Amino acid sequence: MKKYMPVLLVLISITTFAQVAVHTETRTSTWNLIGLKYDKQVKPLVWQAVFPPALKAMHNKVIQLPGYIIPTKVGNSFKEFMFSMVPVASCPYCGTGDIPSMIEVKALKPINWTDAPITLQGKFIINDSGDSRSTFFLLDAVKK
Repeated sequence: MKKYMPVLLVLISITTFAQVAVHTETRTSTWNLIGLKYDKQVKPLVWQAVFPPALKAMHNKVIQLPGYIIPTKVGNSFKEFMFSMVPVASCPYCGTGDIPSMIEVKALKPINWTDAPITLQGKFIINDSGDSRSTFFLLDAVKK
């Protein structure tokens, strides 16, 4: 048993360092409303987004939203990017975790990338056209 102890300690050490870092919580009532959007099947293989009334009421309104920059291109500053309430490390496409609510951002001027949460202000748009673009946009966004 004693000869297996060093191996066990090494394995425990590795798993300790492999854990995803805890991030700053940015969930707000606005993020909660955005998360209420769901899809329903309208016919075989055809799905349609459903937006509750409280979420629809935000359409075309200027909102402030805290969150994390999710780059879609290589660079250090971006005018267009995805924005989420969790960082890249928590995204299933980039790290680990569930698929978070995201908003496509179109900023007025470039915003420098950071792994810390930021707050953006912009016009919230719901894309209910059924096309393949993002469901939510934050237009003319500025960092607060």
